[in-house]
Amino acid sequence: MQIPHITPTQDAELAARLQHAIDNKTKPVGSLGRLETLAKQLGMIQQRIEIDIVDPAILVFAGDHGVVAEGISAYPQDVTWQMVENFLANGAAINVFARQTGCALHVVDAGVNHDFGARDGLIDRKVAPGTANFAQGPAMSTEQCEQALARGMALARDVSGNVVGFGEMGIGNTTAAAALMHKLTDVPVSECVGAGTGLTPDGIVHKQKVIEAAVAKHGALPDPQSVLATFGGFEIAMMAGAMLQSAAMRKLLLIDGFITTSALLVAARIAPAILDYCVFAHASNESGHARMLAALNAKPLLQLDLRLGEGTGAALSLPIVQAAVSFLRQMATFESAAVSQQCM
Repeated sequence: MQIPHITPTQDAELAARLQHAIDNKTKPVGSLGRLETLAKQLGMIQQRIEIDIVDPAILVFAGDHGVVAEGISAYPQDVTWQMVENFLANGAAINVFARQTGCALHVVDAGVNHDFGARDGLIDRKVAPGTANFAQGPAMSTEQCEQALARGMALARDVSGNVVGFGEMGIGNTTAAAALMHKLTDVPVSECVGAGTGLTPDGIVHKQKVIEAAVAKHGALPDPQSVLATFGGFEIAMMAGAMLQSAAMRKLLLIDGFITTSALLVAARIAPAILDYCVFAHASNESGHARMLAALNAKPLLQLDLRLGEGTGAALSLPIVQAAVSFLRQMATFESAAVSQQCM
């Protein structure tokens, strides 16, 4: 399977022009903080000074996990398909926040253990009805992993707009994300595992032991894609493929919380240049996310103690990105406002 080429955004001449345009606004240099960084990042991605946001969208990928059989979740697996129904009925938090921010929402069945049938608003890209139990064997075959990645890439090609947020739904996927994090960062399992949907302290210890035993069982793995196939989920793999394709198309990627960042971690190990295109929406309250962000040298935009998933953090970060666009496009320059730059 061919991974799409992602072009690094480095361009010294464009970076200098963008910085001049930002510094020439009627404000002290650097006084808009992260908004200035965001504006410059968008300019580097879009390769122009006149940056814009067109048709922002959020993709929510849903999938089930065989490792739920090990008792690693406070919720039953049926909650995955029930929450997908909630998305389709416009009743979930991500529906509320997407409406609030004027963002299109696309719900993708990557591998839910449920037959939805043909449904308005649901994109059916199901690879299989959930992964296998990675405590017993690989979560997916090499072929299934490649299929999920390829379907994510194809889906991203069909999404209009130049800003894409990512989210997920899948009971058991914090366990998969923690295992991926450990294998791709070497952070100890104990520092990767958290409460997920609300495990007790004893439940967290059990989840840790399940992952540690699985890691020992599978041993060394040759590359990031093998790690993904062994421990990941269909929604995580499909999301990683969509991220790779979106970056190759020079779109801005809004990365949500722990599970979404684990998909980005896989993608970044495959194609490091993808990080140039990412805005990390928030620091999740899920234990391990801060360490995962540190491994990616990522600075989150928000700290709201979220741990819901669904792309909610990505949706909440969009107005901040829009503000970065607005100041660069609309704010007066020193010359146009007849303001002395010396006083700044």
